[in-house]
Amino acid sequence: MKRLVGALSMIQRIAILAVGLAAGAAIMFFAKFEREAGLRPLYASLSQEDASAVIQKLKEEGVQYRLTGTTIEVPEEKVAELRLEMAGAGLPKTGRIGFEIFDKTNFGMTDFAEKVNYRRAIEGELERSVMSMAEVEQARVHITFPKESVFIDSREPAKASVLIKLRPSMALPDTAVPSITHLVSSAVEGLAPESVSVMDMRGNLLNKARHAGGSDASETALEYRHSVEQDLTAKLDSTLEPLIGSGRFRAAVSADCDMSSGEQNEENFDPAHSVMVTSQKTEDSNSNGSAGGVPGMASNLPNGAKPITGPGGTSRRTESINYQTSRTVKRTVLPLGAIKRLSVSILIDHEVHFEGEGPSLKRVLVPPAPERIKSIHDLAAAAIGLNPARGDQLIVESLPFESTLNLEPMASTPAPVRSSKKQIIPEKLQQLDLKMQIGIAVALIAVLAGLVFLLRKKRKGPEVVVQTPSAMLPAASAFEYPASPQPAAPAATAPAGALAAAPPAALPPAAAGKAEALVKGLREHGTQNAEVFAGVLRGWLKEERA
Repeated sequence: MKRLVGALSMIQRIAILAVGLAAGAAIMFFAKFEREAGLRPLYASLSQEDASAVIQKLKEEGVQYRLTGTTIEVPEEKVAELRLEMAGAGLPKTGRIGFEIFDKTNFGMTDFAEKVNYRRAIEGELERSVMSMAEVEQARVHITFPKESVFIDSREPAKASVLIKLRPSMALPDTAVPSITHLVSSAVEGLAPESVSVMDMRGNLLNKARHAGGSDASETALEYRHSVEQDLTAKLDSTLEPLIGSGRFRAAVSADCDMSSGEQNEENFDPAHSVMVTSQKTEDSNSNGSAGGVPGMASNLPNGAKPITGPGGTSRRTESINYQTSRTVKRTVLPLGAIKRLSVSILIDHEVHFEGEGPSLKRVLVPPAPERIKSIHDLAAAAIGLNPARGDQLIVESLPFESTLNLEPMASTPAPVRSSKKQIIPEKLQQLDLKMQIGIAVALIAVLAGLVFLLRKKRKGPEVVVQTPSAMLPAASAFEYPASPQPAAPAATAPAGALAAAPPAALPPAAAGKAEALVKGLREHGTQNAEVFAGVLRGWLKEERA
């Protein structure tokens, strides 16, 4: 091994060491990754007391674990078993319990204790339901059941309060608070949504309080008007920003909304058109002749004697037709919040440029052309649905902004930054995980070391030692050689045939009969100045390797 190591060059030793370190780091990385990949959360969002007790229990059992914040992770195949063991040991202690509190029957429990356990179960189940939302990390629910009494004045309605803690860098959507309110009110009998309060850990009330009287309707009307104005302003911004530019205009909308609602019934009669509604025909006939027959029961039997009718009689026919003019009945439901009138104003900034240089430099403001203002007016009117018939108005003005008036001339325009493909690789590397970056770096080092080793082995041939005393350089008067940039060495090694493979341009032109004189001159020059000879050899070796 010593002889083998001594035969290797410094580059080969470094390459072998780098490959070994890279392989060892890769093995350790993948072993740790494989070991940590099999861990699953045992408990999450634990308090410090519960986390300490659970970790102490895991240490006693000799179970591998990993603590990440308030989450304890254990091997996946032991999650169910450890949860059962922790539940048997009464851990975690501060976790809210649900309806499983009634799994154990206690015959000595009083009625008050049963009511308290029922309230605890309801609160625990509601907490679990609220915490199932993606944005909620922790939740606390407190319920006050209604107080029943035979006297109406002594009755009290049910109330509830919900305290939630959001996850970092997350916010509740607008529909989440009403959803939580209705969830809690629907789970408790006799609890109205108005009696549920929702707040966060910072003490901010998330649902607005309900006021008696008409103030609640007024707040609703103001919120609706504000939402309409925001929607129209957003339409104007999205329409005009590509045309004018961001920050170069201001748009404001004022909407007058009708918050009254109702029904409108309208009935119209058309006398020019009439239709038949009913038709009735009656026909009566009467005979004046005398009727006779056999008196008694024989004439009343079905097959008895028929009555005798004499000649003569009268008949009457009546026809009754009712006509009615056509009628149109129209029933209209007036919507709540219809827009009665819109007032829109748009302010456009001036263009600015500078003329002159030095003390004569002055600022020149250029207002937009009338054609441009007219096109902006037409676009804004179409975007908001302007209706002049109901009194809508749209005003477009052009005035210089304060920022434009205070704009300073730029000393020099910075050169545009050219995007290069070389910048894409560092940006993508920054997006990768730290472990992935380490793995990629180790793999690149291993590949580069292998390539260097292969190239070194391929280019290396049998070495011969060239002694300096019998150098083959000519005299200094024949031609000049470049000085060596490195200090002189007693001997230099060169591949076989290196001198013969030197470029012909480096040698002076000589005839075939003067070969002996050239060799003699080279020997004399090498004997007198060995440093120049060694420098030339190093230069040839570098050129050949390159």
